[in-house]
Amino acid sequence: MFTGIIQGTAELVALESREDFRTHTLRLPAELLDGLRPGASVAHNGCCLTVTRIDGDRVAFDLMQATLALTNLGALVLGDRVNVERAARFGDEIGGHAMSGHIMGTAPVTAIEESVDNYRIWFELPQALVRYCFTKGYMGIDGISLTIAEVQGNRFAVNLIPETLQRTVIRQRRVGERVNIEIDPQTQAIVDTVERVLAERHGG
Repeated sequence: MFTGIIQGTAELVALESREDFRTHTLRLPAELLDGLRPGASVAHNGCCLTVTRIDGDRVAFDLMQATLALTNLGALVLGDRVNVERAARFGDEIGGHAMSGHIMGTAPVTAIEESVDNYRIWFELPQALVRYCFTKGYMGIDGISLTIAEVQGNRFAVNLIPETLQRTVIRQRRVGERVNIEIDPQTQAIVDTVERVLAERHGG
């Protein structure tokens, strides 16, 4: 489980690609290396990946076909940075919202609105995910726990505070680039349950 509170960013320093499979290596910040072992889970732009090899501060992860197809990680090139968060432990403060690290799809940036004290980004959701999106609900965007500020059809906006802009890669996103999306699991469960109950009642 993850909290959606990004602990830092990490640079992609090595990349090995084969058909429908790749291994990428990040240079993790020193504060995220303590106690890290092969088999541990680390979220990359919100996607849960398993540590396969550790060499000093260089940590390797394998990405299979499903991960490459569903996330923006397959588009990374050397030198790119990703948001990283280690798995939550019992007793940790949950400052964001509970996240599984299972990405449901990607969404392109459609607009960026910036002023002296405000920064808002608009995204376009895949149609299948629109029913989970509502104002004041939660969304995982590249692993960041964010509150939905506004919804217009299949588009939604989030407002970003300076701390989030400084701590994550989201300020580097440009119109047309894609972010990883994870729907709040509680929202998903509630919406799916209500839809199923209503369908059963209608059918009966």
